[in-house]
Amino acid sequence: MSIEVRPATVFDDVATLLGPKKPTSNVCFCLSYRIGSKENVALKGTARADRVRELCHQDPPPGVIAYLDDEPVGWAAVHPRRDTSFARNRLIPHIDDLDVWSLWCLRVRPGHRKQGISHALIEGSVAYAKKRGAPAIEGYPVDNRGEKVNLTMAYVGTRRLFEDAGFTKAADTDSVLDGFPRVLMRLDLGKSKKSSKKT
Repeated sequence: MSIEVRPATVFDDVATLLGPKKPTSNVCFCLSYRIGSKENVALKGTARADRVRELCHQDPPPGVIAYLDDEPVGWAAVHPRRDTSFARNRLIPHIDDLDVWSLWCLRVRPGHRKQGISHALIEGSVAYAKKRGAPAIEGYPVDNRGEKVNLTMAYVGTRRLFEDAGFTKAADTDSVLDGFPRVLMRLDLGKSKKSSKKT
């Protein structure tokens, strides 16, 4: 079994992982944090798919996809924080002036869970961000302390999952999901650091 992680440039593969069964249905399509809230609320049905299709043709694309024997089985949203709503999010702090990338959503296709795909998605996201010159990458998972997380809310990942990938806790946040606090996890990718902001 070989898992390969590639940039999300193929819209049909993104749609397989994130899209609705009925094209006119409204689903997140992983746009909630990627675009402004006003635009996100305004986009309905097929307009959401059209917007994702546009993002797949941008550089960088909206995330990465895990493939198992060329079949799309997992998704991770990863992008420079400055171009996401996390740039303005008051609940999740900026800990310094680095032009960090954010990794905020992990989805594994039903039938493919517990095969290491989430781990591969994080590793692939880190490798992609580093290749694109990111000085560091952040995630905002729940600190569930081993307790079970509702699958619907598990898209942010867990602190343990990010720690297994080498991330360390950099800050608490004011965000709570499914009753669990979210923490800011950071992985330095080897670029020089700028002065820290006071928080």
